[in-house]
Amino acid sequence: MKNKILTLVICLSLVVAVLCFVACNGNALETYDTTFASKYNTDVDNSGYTADLTGKTLTVGAIMVGDESEGYTKAHMDGINAAKTFLEGKGATVSIIWKKSIGEDATCATACTETISAGATLVITNSYGHQFAIGDTVAANPSVTFVSMTGDLAATSGKANWKNAFTDIYQSRYVSGVAAGLKLKQLVEDNKLSASNYDGENIKIGYVGAYPYAEVVSGYTAFYLGIKSVVSNIVMSVKYTNSWFDFNKENETAKALIADGCVIIGQHADSEGAPTACETAFDEGTLVYSVGYNVGMLTAAPRASLTSATNNWAVYYTNLFYNMLTGAEVEVDWHAGYAAGAVGITELNGKAFKTDISAELKTVVEKVVSGEIKVFDCANFTVNGAHLTTYTSAYGMGGAECIKTAGTVKYFDESTLRSAPYFDIRIDGITESGAAA
Repeated sequence: MKNKILTLVICLSLVVAVLCFVACNGNALETYDTTFASKYNTDVDNSGYTADLTGKTLTVGAIMVGDESEGYTKAHMDGINAAKTFLEGKGATVSIIWKKSIGEDATCATACTETISAGATLVITNSYGHQFAIGDTVAANPSVTFVSMTGDLAATSGKANWKNAFTDIYQSRYVSGVAAGLKLKQLVEDNKLSASNYDGENIKIGYVGAYPYAEVVSGYTAFYLGIKSVVSNIVMSVKYTNSWFDFNKENETAKALIADGCVIIGQHADSEGAPTACETAFDEGTLVYSVGYNVGMLTAAPRASLTSATNNWAVYYTNLFYNMLTGAEVEVDWHAGYAAGAVGITELNGKAFKTDISAELKTVVEKVVSGEIKVFDCANFTVNGAHLTTYTSAYGMGGAECIKTAGTVKYFDESTLRSAPYFDIRIDGITESGAAA
């Protein structure tokens, strides 16, 4: 009998301990739904690629700033391999000469030359800074087509064999922001936020940025506006790491933002550093959630990750390789977004949301595709307290007017005048600073 009583006491003690943990740890009170659909891309339509490619060959030099361990490069590699598989299914032979972990310096030009010597008639570089190293190489090889992904020099270079391409990633940045906003709304309604999460009446959001380039500014602004479309009283702090890929810097920068009370941490940085910092803080009892980039971050942050904005590079690479194989013209500035299935968000974390937000996100995507939602609608942000009616100062745009009108809506027309982002406006509600010490 004593043993039975002792066993009962131990069991009751364990129950009390669990209940105490749940009561004391707000994070543990959440109910989880793991039935969410994995992506919110529109379907990719390859039906237009009808040519018989039997006997056609293409050799591609792929100059990558990283390798499979780095999310941004992995997304490009996945896209290249998917395009290769699809076109070989139509009879073509596509050979890829990989050059990985190539810096944004003279080594890039050398890598390009090596692939050309090995037979490449198409050379791709995947990082913004690569373009500044290859101008002479482009000029010296007029029969080779060069594509600088995320680049912005091709159209003004005077070189017919130089092209640029980038997705409309700002669209999925916005949608990932809506997802974060819906989570934030839940936290507010459940009274989960503390005083440290507020700056006056505004809730603190953080963002780990690589460099203060338009590509990053465009992305973080779209993310901010997505959150703000759900929860209006927010402010966002952006801290730069001055590196595209540095786990430790991204991790430390995220930690600094978390210490400042930021409850959502977004990123334009290529490692799992920021999500890992969020997961560690979450496990230690700090309420914070992560929105990643390029790839899903559920492995790194199974509880703190919400989703990631991502690119489907197969859409572009299929188009590019097909045009090269058939002799069709390659666009000087290619861009595409949700309508082409070129952008999306990764799997939603069912452990982080109390209810399924799939339908709400699907509606947002549909409105982005139809044009009903303009991500950079000027009515939704101010600069020094005023709404923009004109903007002709975008870097590298030669004074082009970037504000367009659709009906009664004035909006910044991102990535149509040039594929690479040129939204470089610093709007009210967002502050920038350097990397954490």
